[in-house]
Amino acid sequence: MTTYITTPIYYVNAMPHLGHAYTTIVADTYARFRRLAGDEVRFQTGTDEHGEKIVQAAEKEGETPRQYVDRISDAFRQTWPLLAVEPDNFIRTTDPDHIRVVQEILQKVHDAGDIYFSEYSGHYCQGCERFLTEKELVDGKCPDHLTVPREINEQNYFFRMSRYQDWLIDHIRKNPEFITPERYRNEVLSFLSEPLEDLCISRPTSRLTWGIPLPFDDNFVTYVWFDALINYVTGIGYPDGPEFEKYWSVAEHVIAKDILKPHAIYWPTMLRAAGLAPYRRLHVHGYWNVDETKMSKSLGNVVRPRELVDEYGVDTVRYFLLREMSFGLDSSFSSEAIVARQNSDLANDLGNLFSRVLTMIGKYGQGRVPGADPSTLTAAEQELVDAAEKMITSYQEAMNGFAFHQGLQAVWELIGLLNRYIVTNAPWELAKDKARAGRLHTVLYHLAEGLRLIALVLRPVMPQAAEKMATALGMADEMRTATLETAGRWGGMVAGTAVDRGPQLFPRLDKKKKKQQPAQQEQQKRKKTKKAAKKEELPEGMITFDQFGRVDLRVAEVVAAEKIARADRLLKLTLAAPEERTVVAGIARYYAPEELVGKKVLIVANLKPAKLMGVTSQGMVLAAKETDADGNERLVLATVDGDIAPGSKVA
Repeated sequence: MTTYITTPIYYVNAMPHLGHAYTTIVADTYARFRRLAGDEVRFQTGTDEHGEKIVQAAEKEGETPRQYVDRISDAFRQTWPLLAVEPDNFIRTTDPDHIRVVQEILQKVHDAGDIYFSEYSGHYCQGCERFLTEKELVDGKCPDHLTVPREINEQNYFFRMSRYQDWLIDHIRKNPEFITPERYRNEVLSFLSEPLEDLCISRPTSRLTWGIPLPFDDNFVTYVWFDALINYVTGIGYPDGPEFEKYWSVAEHVIAKDILKPHAIYWPTMLRAAGLAPYRRLHVHGYWNVDETKMSKSLGNVVRPRELVDEYGVDTVRYFLLREMSFGLDSSFSSEAIVARQNSDLANDLGNLFSRVLTMIGKYGQGRVPGADPSTLTAAEQELVDAAEKMITSYQEAMNGFAFHQGLQAVWELIGLLNRYIVTNAPWELAKDKARAGRLHTVLYHLAEGLRLIALVLRPVMPQAAEKMATALGMADEMRTATLETAGRWGGMVAGTAVDRGPQLFPRLDKKKKKQQPAQQEQQKRKKTKKAAKKEELPEGMITFDQFGRVDLRVAEVVAAEKIARADRLLKLTLAAPEERTVVAGIARYYAPEELVGKKVLIVANLKPAKLMGVTSQGMVLAAKETDADGNERLVLATVDGDIAPGSKVA
């Protein structure tokens, strides 16, 4: 099988930040996973370098546009090795091959009658570099940049995008995986329920020369999206290169939700007009906030990839971003959260397990993995084998579906079982009795084999840590070429293999939260400023109607649920109400995470956020609880009778 995965090409009007890092790590992880599954893989990223904002940014820096884009593009190129990202191709929209392909496709679409010349008057947003419709404006402003667009009246070339509206709707409906997660598919279909306007695809050279000239009129350059999106076919040798033939039919794009419309509407219709098949899948992720606040230069909270790697290490950064975000939803980055993941998941769970097992093999097996003694096998070993098989299956399903956090959760369930297996079987006690040497060897073998499988599946997520694990297990060469087909079954560890404890995988971090920037301090100070509420004397336990009215009860839909490490009672729920929020609920003993997804529950939406086990809870899920005569407790979530939209207020 073959896989072609891309990131968007990043606009070079800003330096790489956390959002760029996440998108690229996701694509890299998926590429590595598909190679682990045995695919031939092509992974592409790059930079988008034309447009008015580039000219303005260059002027501000005292550079020519070419000098500016060369410098910023190189900053992106140099960032990816820091994050252990290994693209097969890095494309730039200023590359001669790309310019040639853009002009070839423009000419083809023009010759087919799908590009026409017209005069247009509209609201032009400098930040979006496009005209906005009246419906897109909010209070007369661009909703993304919060600026009033300029009124521009000029002649331009237009793409007959409206001609392909019905085809696109039909294609999306017939191909449920064309846009994932489903919420973004529904968002696109909702947008397409209104008449689709044609797309302005040019800018006159009288106001912009930094762009690709139209092949049929050199008084105009092409609009940035018609230029940028074509990179996905340029990079694999369109129109007749062998890689284009091999990879285009399986193309998958990874993007953030802010560029959903160009990728889900502009790009498929452009491909259709050019006589090309649409891409296979579009994967859309949410935003990263910082300390629950949107990243902003003015707040001084923009997170840079190099700083993250310098402070926490590349494997911790990759693990945190993939584990913390439920793909498709927004998530929040904080120093506290990443340190908690490092100390809990990586240092305590994985790091200690790895160190303990290799230490015991060194001490009780003379540095070599002993063979299991079949006569000493118990139900505990079969439980391990079954759990490992279940982990591989769950991991594959999750990674294929871009549910990276669920794939890692499956791996950590096996890690937890292995840690409990050590405690239950106590190899140090077995070593005291020579008559139980066979049992000791069986336990050590199963622990080593469990670690081998964990190192295998962690390769796409934490390549450097997985390499260290494979080296310490004496299987570095085998693991580099292994696939899930050849090495993903129990029993791959060869008895007698020499192991080496090696360096500590993940040391614990003892760090206080970073000092906040002055702007952040001021923002939090404003949030904490409240007016003192008057207290009304009432009988004990009673509240007024006004007091009850201040409780915001709403319907929320559970879109994701997962266990919280070392918290038997707690589940982390991701809710739509209709905005995304995280709520920690003490219901783990009564509900499994998988049975909650899709439920419509009632929540207190305006409860003061509180941190529970390192997770910020933004509300409370309501439930009824009863205790029978024998003292047995039963808890049932408060739900709604009938279908109602998430966010509906309970009156």
